[in-house]
Amino acid sequence: MIVDNALYHQGVRVPLDGDDPSLGQARVPCGPGDFQWVGIHDPTPAELEQIAATFDLHPLAVEDSGDSHQRPKVERYGDTLFMVLKTLWYVDEFDAVETGEINVFVGPDFVVTVRHGEGINLATSRRDLEQRAQVLEHGPMAVMYAICDRVVDEYERVGAALEEDVDEVEESVFSPTRTNDSARIYTLKREIAEVRRAVMPLREPMRRFATGQMDGVDEETATYFRDVVDHLHRVVEVVDNLDGLLSTAFDAHLASISVQQNDDMRKISAGAALVVVPTLIAGIYGMNFDHMPELHWAYGYPFAMALMIGVSAALFALFKKSGWL
Repeated sequence: MIVDNALYHQGVRVPLDGDDPSLGQARVPCGPGDFQWVGIHDPTPAELEQIAATFDLHPLAVEDSGDSHQRPKVERYGDTLFMVLKTLWYVDEFDAVETGEINVFVGPDFVVTVRHGEGINLATSRRDLEQRAQVLEHGPMAVMYAICDRVVDEYERVGAALEEDVDEVEESVFSPTRTNDSARIYTLKREIAEVRRAVMPLREPMRRFATGQMDGVDEETATYFRDVVDHLHRVVEVVDNLDGLLSTAFDAHLASISVQQNDDMRKISAGAALVVVPTLIAGIYGMNFDHMPELHWAYGYPFAMALMIGVSAALFALFKKSGWL
């Protein structure tokens, strides 16, 4: 559905017949320096086709914008720039990173944003940007900057949430109690991979924006994108560090399991020795031979029992001292 439609003149929003979102189906005549911004959320194919016809969008870009499983990228079709951004948010209860998508069409005098999923609400970004007329004066690329900035800020929040969970995993792995952290480590590794798929492909497009290598981005506008690049680099560092920490934690977890198994085997061996020695003595004295030393000795039974208890006590003390028990 079309959620918002506005015309901006010299960085100020111009009312359009009460700003009825349904008017997004019509293109508004723009003067020099003016541009129109139409926002769409989970459009139907018919709505998307109508918007494409209104703003003369390239069919390949429109096809990509209708699919919510695109890789982050920037492509140019004539005088229209098409960008795909992945949106992320973190569900701490399930250690899950949920994803959405924003497709942005930027023309000389228009911006069309197509949002898929629940992720980032661009209405907030629009209101914030409307409070910064000096930024909006840069035209459609100001909208591109505001969207990229908001998306990357959400990446940082997701990274901070993942850091907390990784800290919990490390604390659990190195705790003295027995834990089973392998499943959670694997889950977090999967979620970090999801973040990586959203963040890594975005580095090159953001670099091109920040260095002014993209058509329509002047030196002053590039300054804003350099701030986005700085935040993006921080996210990349966090993702790489967390991935390394989880790999180390998993290795430590496996080593801990191996140590625990060795401890268990020592305890089992010590317990078996405590049982085997008395059994051996009982087996020897239980043989029914007539001509056997001490078989008819009056103190044979007490002697056998004392021998069993004494040897078992000596073994127990030895195992206890060596840490096997």
